[in-house]
Amino acid sequence: MAFVVIYDACVLYPAPLRDLLVRIGLTGIVRVRWSETILDECFRSIQAQRPDLQPCALARTRELMGKAIPDSTVTGYEPLIDGLTLPDPNDRHVLAAAIRAGAQTIVTFNLHDFPGSALGFYEVEAVHPDDFVLDMIDLAPAAVTNAVREQANALRNPSRSLSELLDTLKDNGLDQSVAKLRDLYGEQA
Repeated sequence: MAFVVIYDACVLYPAPLRDLLVRIGLTGIVRVRWSETILDECFRSIQAQRPDLQPCALARTRELMGKAIPDSTVTGYEPLIDGLTLPDPNDRHVLAAAIRAGAQTIVTFNLHDFPGSALGFYEVEAVHPDDFVLDMIDLAPAAVTNAVREQANALRNPSRSLSELLDTLKDNGLDQSVAKLRDLYGEQA
């Protein structure tokens, strides 16, 4: 059985990284979870930074995420929030969702907001998305390389080569993962 991960809003914010993380979830290597609150935070941030994007387009992206991974939404975590302590109280909902989902990992850029001292009791760890993707590559290299190739092939407006997508993923903080992927792809990347 695949282990459970919670994606924090910050890793779902950049579209290329969000796409890759959802595709990794589709491989079955991990069971991907998030909450409506996490998605609210993510899409509110996207709308604030990109007012040129139509709300209906963002709503469609959110809908497609739910359709892609139908059992992704964690519910019933709200009663846990007040009993949790984190450096940023606004992040307690993420830990609460992780606990309710039985997640072993929170994938986040904000590692300082999820210290091991606060998560250890719940047997949850916070992991940077680069480390997470690298672990997934080590666990199932064919599944991840196929997911990345499918992502590159799906890009249409504008289209991107595999190498261009890898450059974009590197720009999104996946330095180690992209280096490993380039090694696996060889001359193709």
